[in-house]
Amino acid sequence: MKKLFYLFLTFIVLSSCSQYQKALKKPDVSEKFRVGEEMYNKGKFAKANKLFAQIVPSYRGKPQAEKLMFLYSKTYFEMKDYYLASYQFERFASAYPQSEKVEEAAFLSGKSAYMLSPVYSKDQTETIDAIEKLQSFINLYPESEFLPAANELVKELDFKLERKAFEIAKQYNKIAGYTGDYTASIKAFDNFILDFPGSTYREDVYFYKLDSAYKMAINSVESKREERLENVKKHYNSYKKSYSQSERMEDADKMLDEAIKELEKYSTKS
Repeated sequence: MKKLFYLFLTFIVLSSCSQYQKALKKPDVSEKFRVGEEMYNKGKFAKANKLFAQIVPSYRGKPQAEKLMFLYSKTYFEMKDYYLASYQFERFASAYPQSEKVEEAAFLSGKSAYMLSPVYSKDQTETIDAIEKLQSFINLYPESEFLPAANELVKELDFKLERKAFEIAKQYNKIAGYTGDYTASIKAFDNFILDFPGSTYREDVYFYKLDSAYKMAINSVESKREERLENVKKHYNSYKKSYSQSERMEDADKMLDEAIKELEKYSTKS
């Protein structure tokens, strides 16, 4: 019984392969479309893609072109060729604005771009492109069933840019330990807060600003030392105002105490 089953299964597989090979070689575009759709429905996206690619030019301007182009775009997405998927879905949405598939195509164009977004430590050009495409979709289709998924993807991409900006600002703080340029470090953290006011890194940013101000004051030339020590107190107050219960308050208190001790030298002089 098992032997008969396996023989039958082998026959079906060989028949399917033979059907595909024949369609691939035949000039009949309708046959290629039919077999291509069959391959697509069976999850054989690479084979469907090959057949669709052969007939795309022949269907331009025809009623069946809309269905063909959506399936053709979808094969790239399923094959994880996200660059071409994003491009083809974008073309579909532009060519068929009245299609019942236009929302899905616009969403999948953005999602394909999202899949191309690299880790935060690399160049984020693709991330910005994905955000723009998804935001465009959100603006165009605010009632779409794909809206929650699109918002979630944008949220992830935004956080990636946020993490990238935070790590760059933190790097300024680290480099300043060698160059002594803590002004650039403080400026980088100030810019971060402007760009990401509700960031999850907000406490870290305020602490690193205090740290940078403290190190700049302690290592400062005499002519600027007193003024910079006073700035340490301002940065400390800004940090404490929002994060008085933080585990880092002990370190912040030590920086303030040291700054006050140094300032006392100036009051003695006067």
